Amino acid sequence: MVADWVDDNWDPEMTLGEWWQRMADSGFAHPSLPEHAGGKGWSPAMAVRVMRVFADKKVVGPAPGLGHMLAAPTIADHGTPAQVERYIPQILNGREAWCQLFSEPAAGSDLAGLQAKADVDGEEWRVTGQKVWTSQGHNADLGMLVARTDPELPKHQGMSYFALPMDQDGVDVRPLKEMTGRTFFSEVFMDNALVSAEAMIGSRGDGWRVANTTLAYERSTIGVGSAGNILAAPGSLADNFDHKVGDIVEAASTPKVGGHAPGVGMRLYERWTELARSLGRTDDPVLRQEIIELYTLLRLNRMNLQRARDRNQRTGGEANIAKLFDAELHRRFRDVSLRIVGADGMLAGASSTTDPGIAELALHASAPSIYGGTDQIQRNILGERTLGLPKEPGPDRNTPFQDLPNNQ
Repeated sequence: MVADWVDDNWDPEMTLGEWWQRMADSGFAHPSLPEHAGGKGWSPAMAVRVMRVFADKKVVGPAPGLGHMLAAPTIADHGTPAQVERYIPQILNGREAWCQLFSEPAAGSDLAGLQAKADVDGEEWRVTGQKVWTSQGHNADLGMLVARTDPELPKHQGMSYFALPMDQDGVDVRPLKEMTGRTFFSEVFMDNALVSAEAMIGSRGDGWRVANTTLAYERSTIGVGSAGNILAAPGSLADNFDHKVGDIVEAASTPKVGGHAPGVGMRLYERWTELARSLGRTDDPVLRQEIIELYTLLRLNRMNLQRARDRNQRTGGEANIAKLFDAELHRRFRDVSLRIVGADGMLAGASSTTDPGIAELALHASAPSIYGGTDQIQRNILGERTLGLPKEPGPDRNTPFQDLPNNQ
Protein backbone atom coordinates (compact mmCIF):
# COMPACT_ATOMS: atom_id res chain seq x y z
CA MET A 1 0.00 0.00 0.00
CA VAL A 2 2.69 2.51 1.01
CA ALA A 3 5.02 1.35 -1.76
CA ASP A 4 2.22 1.81 -4.31
CA TRP A 5 1.56 5.30 -2.99
CA VAL A 6 5.23 6.21 -3.38
CA ASP A 7 5.28 4.83 -6.94
CA ASP A 8 2.22 6.91 -7.81
CA ASN A 9 3.37 10.14 -6.16
CA TRP A 10 7.16 10.37 -6.27
CA ASP A 11 8.61 12.66 -8.90
CA PRO A 12 12.29 13.63 -8.60
CA GLU A 13 11.51 16.92 -10.34
CA MET A 14 9.09 18.16 -7.68
CA THR A 15 10.28 20.50 -4.96
CA LEU A 16 10.81 19.43 -1.39
CA GLY A 17 7.96 21.68 -0.28
CA GLU A 18 5.60 19.99 -2.73
CA TRP A 19 6.70 16.50 -1.69
CA TRP A 20 6.39 17.17 2.03
CA GLN A 21 2.94 18.70 1.52
CA ARG A 22 1.87 15.67 -0.52
CA MET A 23 3.07 13.36 2.28
CA ALA A 24 1.31 15.44 4.91
CA ASP A 25 -1.96 15.35 2.97
CA SER A 26 -1.71 11.55 2.61
CA GLY A 27 -1.25 10.86 6.34
CA PHE A 28 2.04 9.05 5.70
CA ALA A 29 4.17 11.90 7.05
CA HIS A 30 3.37 10.73 10.60
CA PRO A 31 1.07 7.69 10.44
CA SER A 32 1.09 7.02 14.20
CA LEU A 33 -0.66 10.33 14.89
CA PRO A 34 -4.44 10.10 15.30
CA GLU A 35 -6.47 10.92 12.22
CA HIS A 36 -7.70 14.23 13.64
CA ALA A 37 -4.04 15.31 13.89
CA GLY A 38 -3.06 14.43 10.34
CA GLY A 39 -2.04 10.81 10.85
CA LYS A 40 -3.65 7.46 10.31
CA GLY A 41 -3.92 6.22 13.88
CA TRP A 42 -1.55 3.34 13.17
CA SER A 43 0.64 1.65 15.74
CA PRO A 44 4.28 2.73 16.20
CA ALA A 45 5.32 -0.59 14.66
CA MET A 46 3.34 0.19 11.52
CA ALA A 47 4.79 3.70 11.41
CA VAL A 48 8.31 2.26 11.49
CA ARG A 49 7.40 0.00 8.56
CA VAL A 50 6.23 3.04 6.60
CA MET A 51 9.54 4.79 7.22
CA ARG A 52 11.40 1.68 6.04
CA VAL A 53 9.42 1.66 2.81
CA PHE A 54 10.52 5.26 2.15
CA ALA A 55 14.11 4.23 2.90
CA ASP A 56 13.93 1.14 0.65
CA LYS A 57 12.43 3.22 -2.15
CA LYS A 58 15.27 5.75 -1.77
CA VAL A 59 12.97 8.74 -1.64
CA VAL A 60 13.11 11.69 0.73
CA GLY A 61 11.51 10.89 4.07
CA PRO A 62 9.06 13.04 6.04
CA ALA A 63 10.13 16.37 7.50
CA PRO A 64 12.36 15.28 10.42
CA GLY A 65 13.34 16.92 13.68
CA LEU A 66 11.89 17.49 17.11
CA GLY A 67 8.63 18.82 15.71
CA HIS A 68 7.92 15.46 14.10
CA MET A 69 9.47 13.41 16.91
CA LEU A 70 8.12 15.23 19.99
CA ALA A 71 5.95 18.31 19.44
CA ALA A 72 3.38 16.80 17.10
CA PRO A 73 2.49 13.75 19.24
CA THR A 74 2.52 15.85 22.43
CA ILE A 75 0.17 18.43 20.94
CA ALA A 76 -2.03 15.65 19.57
CA ASP A 77 -2.32 14.27 23.11
CA HIS A 78 -2.72 17.51 25.09
CA GLY A 79 -3.52 20.32 22.68
CA THR A 80 -6.87 21.91 21.96
CA PRO A 81 -8.44 21.42 18.52
CA ALA A 82 -7.28 24.94 17.63
CA GLN A 83 -3.71 24.12 18.68
CA VAL A 84 -3.72 20.88 16.73
CA GLU A 85 -4.88 22.78 13.64
CA ARG A 86 -2.37 25.61 14.17
CA TYR A 87 0.81 23.63 14.85
CA ILE A 88 0.70 20.06 13.52
CA PRO A 89 0.10 20.74 9.79
CA GLN A 90 3.10 23.09 9.80
CA ILE A 91 5.22 20.34 11.36
CA LEU A 92 4.12 17.67 8.90
CA ASN A 93 4.79 19.80 5.83
CA GLY A 94 8.12 20.94 7.24
CA ARG A 95 7.29 24.65 7.28
CA GLU A 96 8.10 25.07 10.98
CA ALA A 97 11.00 23.47 12.84
CA TRP A 98 10.97 23.00 16.61
CA CYS A 99 13.45 22.76 19.46
CA GLN A 100 13.13 21.54 23.05
CA LEU A 101 13.51 24.18 25.79
CA PHE A 102 13.68 21.90 28.84
CA SER A 103 17.15 21.56 30.37
CA GLU A 104 18.84 24.37 32.30
CA PRO A 105 22.35 24.76 33.76
CA ALA A 106 21.01 23.76 37.20
CA ALA A 107 18.11 21.60 36.02
CA GLY A 108 19.21 18.87 33.66
CA SER A 109 18.64 15.45 35.17
CA ASP A 110 16.30 17.06 37.72
CA LEU A 111 14.07 18.78 35.20
CA ALA A 112 11.52 19.74 37.86
CA GLY A 113 14.16 22.01 39.41
CA LEU A 114 13.98 24.43 36.46
CA GLN A 115 13.97 28.14 37.27
CA ALA A 116 13.01 29.82 33.99
CA LYS A 117 9.88 31.76 34.91
CA ALA A 118 6.83 32.88 33.00
CA ASP A 119 4.82 35.84 34.35
CA VAL A 120 1.34 36.53 33.07
CA ASP A 121 0.85 39.88 31.33
CA GLY A 122 -2.71 40.23 30.09
CA GLU A 123 -3.21 37.80 27.20
CA GLU A 124 0.51 37.00 27.08
CA TRP A 125 3.26 35.54 29.24
CA ARG A 126 6.73 37.04 29.65
CA VAL A 127 9.47 34.44 29.96
CA THR A 128 12.86 35.03 31.55
CA GLY A 129 15.57 32.45 32.10
CA GLN A 130 18.20 30.28 30.47
CA LYS A 131 18.02 26.92 28.72
CA VAL A 132 20.93 24.78 27.57
CA TRP A 133 21.55 21.67 25.42
CA THR A 134 18.69 22.86 23.23
CA SER A 135 18.58 20.48 20.28
CA GLN A 136 18.52 22.35 16.95
CA GLY A 137 17.77 25.61 18.72
CA HIS A 138 19.64 27.63 16.10
CA ASN A 139 17.36 26.32 13.33
CA ALA A 140 14.03 26.40 15.18
CA ASP A 141 10.94 28.46 14.50
CA LEU A 142 9.22 27.34 17.71
CA GLY A 143 10.32 25.83 21.01
CA MET A 144 8.67 23.40 23.41
CA LEU A 145 9.11 25.49 26.55
CA VAL A 146 8.56 24.39 30.13
CA ALA A 147 8.66 27.36 32.53
CA ARG A 148 7.70 27.99 36.14
CA THR A 149 4.40 29.83 36.38
CA ASP A 150 3.58 29.21 40.07
CA PRO A 151 6.69 29.19 42.33
CA GLU A 152 4.54 28.95 45.46
CA LEU A 153 3.42 25.45 44.43
CA PRO A 154 5.53 22.27 44.78
CA LYS A 155 8.11 22.05 42.03
CA HIS A 156 6.29 19.34 40.07
CA GLN A 157 3.02 21.29 40.13
CA GLY A 158 4.06 24.87 39.35
CA MET A 159 5.20 24.51 35.73
CA SER A 160 3.43 25.16 32.45
CA TYR A 161 4.18 24.11 28.86
CA PHE A 162 4.24 26.60 25.97
CA ALA A 163 4.90 26.79 22.24
CA LEU A 164 7.38 29.67 22.23
CA PRO A 165 8.12 31.64 19.02
CA MET A 166 11.92 31.71 18.68
CA ASP A 167 12.22 34.62 16.24
CA GLN A 168 11.80 37.55 18.62
CA ASP A 169 13.98 40.13 20.36
CA GLY A 170 13.59 38.44 23.76
CA VAL A 171 15.22 35.17 22.62
CA ASP A 172 18.99 34.90 22.16
CA VAL A 173 20.21 31.57 20.70
CA ARG A 174 23.93 30.76 20.99
CA PRO A 175 25.06 27.57 19.19
CA LEU A 176 27.40 25.15 20.99
CA LYS A 177 30.10 23.39 18.96
CA GLU A 178 30.69 19.73 19.82
CA MET A 179 33.93 17.77 19.66
CA THR A 180 32.51 16.08 16.56
CA GLY A 181 32.79 19.44 14.82
CA ARG A 182 29.01 19.69 14.49
CA THR A 183 26.60 22.13 16.09
CA PHE A 184 23.50 20.29 17.21
CA PHE A 185 22.87 21.96 20.58
CA SER A 186 22.51 25.59 21.63
CA GLU A 187 22.09 27.59 24.79
CA VAL A 188 19.10 29.94 24.83
CA PHE A 189 18.68 33.09 26.87
CA MET A 190 15.18 34.53 27.31
CA ASP A 191 14.62 38.09 28.57
CA ASN A 192 10.94 39.01 28.67
CA ALA A 193 10.28 36.76 25.68
CA LEU A 194 6.61 36.86 24.77
CA VAL A 195 4.34 33.87 24.29
CA SER A 196 0.58 34.01 23.83
CA ALA A 197 -1.76 32.53 26.42
CA GLU A 198 -3.27 30.58 23.52
CA ALA A 199 0.11 28.85 23.07
CA MET A 200 -0.04 27.12 26.47
CA ILE A 201 -0.27 23.37 25.82
CA GLY A 202 -2.39 21.86 28.56
CA SER A 203 -3.61 23.87 31.51
CA ARG A 204 -1.66 26.18 33.81
CA GLY A 205 0.44 24.16 36.24
CA ASP A 206 0.10 21.01 34.12
CA GLY A 207 3.53 21.37 32.53
CA TRP A 208 5.12 18.43 34.33
CA ARG A 209 2.53 15.99 33.01
CA VAL A 210 2.75 17.37 29.46
CA ALA A 211 6.56 17.40 29.61
CA ASN A 212 6.58 13.75 30.68
CA THR A 213 4.53 12.93 27.60
CA THR A 214 7.22 14.60 25.50
CA LEU A 215 9.98 12.75 27.38
CA ALA A 216 8.23 9.40 26.90
CA TYR A 217 8.05 9.99 23.13
CA GLU A 218 11.69 11.08 23.16
CA ARG A 219 12.95 7.98 24.97
CA SER A 220 10.94 5.52 22.94
CA THR A 221 11.84 7.20 19.64
CA ILE A 222 15.54 7.30 20.52
CA GLY A 223 15.35 3.61 21.35
CA VAL A 224 13.80 2.73 17.98
CA GLY A 225 16.81 4.12 16.11
CA SER A 226 16.98 5.24 12.51
CA ALA A 227 15.23 3.65 9.52
CA GLY A 228 17.90 5.07 7.22
CA ASN A 229 15.70 7.65 5.52
CA ILE A 230 17.03 10.37 3.24
CA LEU A 231 16.41 13.58 5.15
CA ALA A 232 16.40 17.34 4.64
CA ALA A 233 16.27 20.03 7.31
CA PRO A 234 12.80 21.51 7.92
CA GLY A 235 11.84 25.04 8.92
CA SER A 236 11.96 28.57 7.59
CA LEU A 237 15.61 29.09 8.55
CA ALA A 238 16.84 26.04 6.62
CA ASP A 239 14.57 27.09 3.71
CA ASN A 240 15.03 23.94 1.64
CA PHE A 241 11.54 24.01 0.15
CA ASP A 242 12.51 24.97 -3.41
CA HIS A 243 15.18 22.25 -3.75
CA LYS A 244 14.33 19.41 -6.10
CA VAL A 245 13.88 16.13 -4.25
CA GLY A 246 15.87 14.29 -6.91
CA ASP A 247 18.88 16.50 -6.18
CA ILE A 248 18.53 15.77 -2.44
CA VAL A 249 18.52 12.03 -3.12
CA GLU A 250 21.58 12.33 -5.36
CA ALA A 251 23.47 14.36 -2.74
CA ALA A 252 22.60 11.80 -0.06
CA SER A 253 24.20 9.01 -2.08
CA THR A 254 27.65 10.56 -1.65
CA PRO A 255 29.32 9.68 1.71
CA LYS A 256 30.17 12.79 3.68
CA VAL A 257 32.95 13.21 6.20
CA GLY A 258 32.02 15.10 9.34
CA GLY A 259 28.30 14.49 8.96
CA HIS A 260 25.93 12.97 11.47
CA ALA A 261 26.91 9.77 13.22
CA PRO A 262 25.18 6.77 11.59
CA GLY A 263 22.05 5.43 13.26
CA VAL A 264 22.65 2.33 15.38
CA GLY A 265 20.46 -0.45 14.04
CA MET A 266 20.44 -3.60 11.97
CA ARG A 267 21.42 -1.74 8.80
CA LEU A 268 24.59 -0.46 10.44
CA TYR A 269 25.26 -3.94 11.88
CA GLU A 270 25.10 -5.44 8.40
CA ARG A 271 27.27 -2.65 6.99
CA TRP A 272 30.03 -3.15 9.52
CA THR A 273 29.95 -6.95 9.57
CA GLU A 274 30.45 -6.79 5.81
CA LEU A 275 33.39 -4.44 6.42
CA ALA A 276 34.84 -7.01 8.85
CA ARG A 277 34.51 -9.73 6.19
CA SER A 278 36.12 -7.57 3.51
CA LEU A 279 39.10 -6.90 5.79
CA GLY A 280 39.47 -10.55 6.76
CA ARG A 281 38.75 -9.84 10.44
CA THR A 282 35.99 -12.40 11.03
CA ASP A 283 38.49 -15.08 12.08
CA ASP A 284 39.32 -13.12 15.23
CA PRO A 285 37.46 -15.01 18.02
CA VAL A 286 37.23 -11.95 20.28
CA LEU A 287 35.76 -9.83 17.49
CA ARG A 288 33.33 -12.60 16.53
CA GLN A 289 32.13 -12.72 20.15
CA GLU A 290 31.62 -8.96 20.25
CA ILE A 291 29.74 -9.03 16.95
CA ILE A 292 27.30 -11.70 18.17
CA GLU A 293 26.82 -9.84 21.47
CA LEU A 294 25.95 -6.74 19.43
CA TYR A 295 23.46 -8.72 17.35
CA THR A 296 21.90 -10.11 20.55
CA LEU A 297 21.45 -6.61 21.99
CA LEU A 298 19.81 -5.44 18.77
CA ARG A 299 17.33 -8.32 18.89
CA LEU A 300 16.60 -7.77 22.59
CA ASN A 301 15.95 -4.08 21.95
CA ARG A 302 13.53 -4.99 19.16
CA MET A 303 11.70 -7.40 21.51
CA ASN A 304 11.47 -4.69 24.19
CA LEU A 305 9.94 -2.31 21.67
CA GLN A 306 7.46 -4.97 20.56
CA ARG A 307 6.48 -5.46 24.19
CA ALA A 308 6.01 -1.72 24.55
CA ARG A 309 3.54 -1.78 21.69
CA ASP A 310 1.52 -4.59 23.27
CA ARG A 311 -0.45 -2.79 25.96
CA ASN A 312 -1.36 -6.07 27.66
CA GLN A 313 2.30 -6.72 28.50
CA ARG A 314 3.51 -3.22 29.34
CA THR A 315 5.41 -2.60 32.57
CA GLY A 316 5.52 1.16 32.03
CA GLY A 317 9.30 1.16 31.83
CA GLU A 318 9.78 0.09 28.22
CA ALA A 319 10.63 3.60 26.98
CA ASN A 320 13.31 3.95 29.65
CA ILE A 321 14.71 0.51 28.82
CA ALA A 322 14.79 1.49 25.13
CA LYS A 323 16.73 4.64 26.02
CA LEU A 324 19.26 2.55 27.99
CA PHE A 325 19.54 0.10 25.10
CA ASP A 326 20.25 2.99 22.71
CA ALA A 327 23.12 4.29 24.85
CA GLU A 328 24.61 0.80 25.22
CA LEU A 329 24.25 0.10 21.48
CA HIS A 330 26.15 3.28 20.65
CA ARG A 331 29.00 2.19 22.91
CA ARG A 332 29.01 -1.37 21.51
CA PHE A 333 28.92 -0.19 17.87
CA ARG A 334 31.82 2.14 18.64
CA ASP A 335 33.89 -0.61 20.22
CA VAL A 336 33.15 -3.19 17.52
CA SER A 337 33.88 -0.80 14.66
CA LEU A 338 37.17 0.32 16.17
CA ARG A 339 38.19 -3.30 16.70
CA ILE A 340 37.38 -4.01 13.04
CA VAL A 341 39.51 -1.20 11.56
CA GLY A 342 42.10 -0.75 14.30
CA ALA A 343 44.14 2.44 14.24
CA ASP A 344 42.41 3.56 11.03
CA GLY A 345 39.41 4.36 13.20
CA MET A 346 41.20 7.57 14.21
CA LEU A 347 40.99 8.84 10.63
CA ALA A 348 38.22 11.35 10.04
CA GLY A 349 38.28 10.81 6.28
CA ALA A 350 37.28 7.81 4.22
CA SER A 351 39.99 5.39 3.09
CA SER A 352 40.19 1.92 1.59
CA THR A 353 40.15 0.29 5.01
CA THR A 354 37.67 2.32 7.02
CA ASP A 355 34.15 3.69 6.98
CA PRO A 356 33.67 7.49 7.24
CA GLY A 357 31.02 6.92 9.92
CA ILE A 358 33.36 5.16 12.35
CA ALA A 359 35.35 8.18 13.52
CA GLU A 360 32.13 10.20 13.81
CA LEU A 361 30.44 7.52 15.90
CA ALA A 362 33.53 7.13 18.10
CA LEU A 363 33.31 10.81 19.02
CA HIS A 364 29.52 10.77 19.37
CA ALA A 365 29.03 7.50 21.26
CA SER A 366 29.18 8.96 24.77
CA ALA A 367 26.42 11.50 24.11
CA PRO A 368 23.36 9.16 24.11
CA SER A 369 24.05 8.18 27.73
CA ILE A 370 23.57 11.87 28.64
CA TYR A 371 21.04 13.52 26.32
CA GLY A 372 17.34 12.74 26.68
CA GLY A 373 17.90 11.86 30.35
CA THR A 374 21.08 10.24 31.64
CA ASP A 375 21.45 6.49 32.09
CA GLN A 376 21.39 7.05 35.85
CA ILE A 377 18.06 8.88 35.65
CA GLN A 378 16.57 6.10 33.49
CA ARG A 379 17.59 3.54 36.13
CA ASN A 380 16.15 5.70 38.92
CA ILE A 381 12.83 5.93 37.05
CA LEU A 382 12.76 2.17 36.50
CA GLY A 383 13.58 1.51 40.14
CA GLU A 384 11.02 3.91 41.59
CA ARG A 385 8.14 3.82 39.11
CA THR A 386 8.37 0.29 37.70
CA LEU A 387 9.90 -1.76 40.51
CA GLY A 388 8.43 0.28 43.38
CA LEU A 389 11.75 0.86 45.15
CA PRO A 390 12.04 3.72 47.68
CA LYS A 391 12.72 7.18 46.30
CA GLU A 392 16.03 8.88 46.89
CA PRO A 393 16.17 11.05 50.05
CA GLY A 394 15.13 14.66 49.57
CA PRO A 395 12.68 17.38 50.62
CA ASP A 396 9.01 16.51 50.92
CA ARG A 397 7.50 16.59 47.43
CA ASN A 398 4.78 18.99 48.66
CA THR A 399 7.30 21.69 49.64
CA PRO A 400 6.67 24.89 47.65
CA PHE A 401 9.37 25.44 45.06
CA GLN A 402 10.27 28.86 46.46
CA ASP A 403 10.99 27.25 49.87
CA LEU A 404 13.36 24.56 48.57
CA PRO A 405 17.07 24.94 49.43
CA ASN A 406 18.64 26.79 46.48
CA ASN A 407 15.33 26.24 44.65
CA GLN A 408 16.35 22.66 43.74
